[in-house]
Amino acid sequence: MTPSLATARRVVVKIGSALVVDEATAAPREAWIASVAADVAALRARGVEVVLVSSGAIALARRALGLTRRKLRLEEKQAAAAVGQIRLAGAWQAALSRHGLNAAQLLLTLEDSEDRRRYLNARATLGTLLDLGCVPVINENDTVATAEIRFGDNDRLAARVAEMIHADALVLLSDIDGLYTADPRNDPAARHLPVVERVTDEIMAMGGEPPPGYSSGGMRTKLIAARIATGAGCAMAIALGKRDNPLRALEEGARCSWFLPTPEGRSSRKQWIAGSLAPLGVLRVDAGAARALRAGSSLLPAGVRGVEGEFGRGDPLSVRDEAGLELARGLSAYDAEAARQIAGRRSEEIEAILGWRGRDELIHRDDLVVLS
Repeated sequence: MTPSLATARRVVVKIGSALVVDEATAAPREAWIASVAADVAALRARGVEVVLVSSGAIALARRALGLTRRKLRLEEKQAAAAVGQIRLAGAWQAALSRHGLNAAQLLLTLEDSEDRRRYLNARATLGTLLDLGCVPVINENDTVATAEIRFGDNDRLAARVAEMIHADALVLLSDIDGLYTADPRNDPAARHLPVVERVTDEIMAMGGEPPPGYSSGGMRTKLIAARIATGAGCAMAIALGKRDNPLRALEEGARCSWFLPTPEGRSSRKQWIAGSLAPLGVLRVDAGAARALRAGSSLLPAGVRGVEGEFGRGDPLSVRDEAGLELARGLSAYDAEAARQIAGRRSEEIEAILGWRGRDELIHRDDLVVLS
């Protein structure tokens, strides 16, 4: 079955600079941004959580800073990002607030998705913002990112965000209505592909060069994003973004290309946790906790009877029953010292014990693989 926004409960939408910024005036395209905000409000009204990944900071500041030549030095890009990000966030905040929605700005670098602890911090922040009904607006932190530690385009950043928050759908709004067998601007025989079941090498070969203008992406980066997202169990669409209300148009059947999630997508991360990580510690649990884990629950502190080893937040742990049998493996939400303090205690007591409020679970079920 072809995916649809109508069935998604958590959606990431990537928006490129060429859509956000008027190239002639270097100003935000306020009417278009307002139409996207209206689409987001409609999704939120029926309970869909939405995260926006929006480019445009550097493009919004270039003219104001006199940086009009096409190729900028790294430090000039960083300076432009510092100025333009305020304008970009302000444009989204103004548009979303008209619908009673709170915008939240997050700036991420490649390291935030590669370093496990930073990844967990970012995921926890995003989860809390979504729980509070906010609309996170994410961009790459170009003020500190260098060539060695940056995504380089927001297609891949959006895919990593979708993977991070277990999104159901990722929508890449583009200047084209999907994937073609060749560049339709140059090849009139190019065929549109409405559904892509798997991103094979043949599909990757259909990617072209980045388009001219402000955009730093291109079809190839979108296909790389498709591999990341679908491999994590998230469907992805490439859809035309130039029209007003592009998300509504997508819901109403506008032409696009859907990339299907791989059947093993959700389990691939679990396989990684179970088989590729050497546990740095052990949590010993009682019979009640063991039953709850086998039933698919998270591991709460109350069921933990012992904590062994030295580990940090996000490190892999082995979960064993009272007889020493390994029940599960997972990623800890607390370091060893904190885990020892809250072991055997109710989640409601965590803040009083530690002096700060962490997660209710020692290991969340999304970070847990039951082995026996």
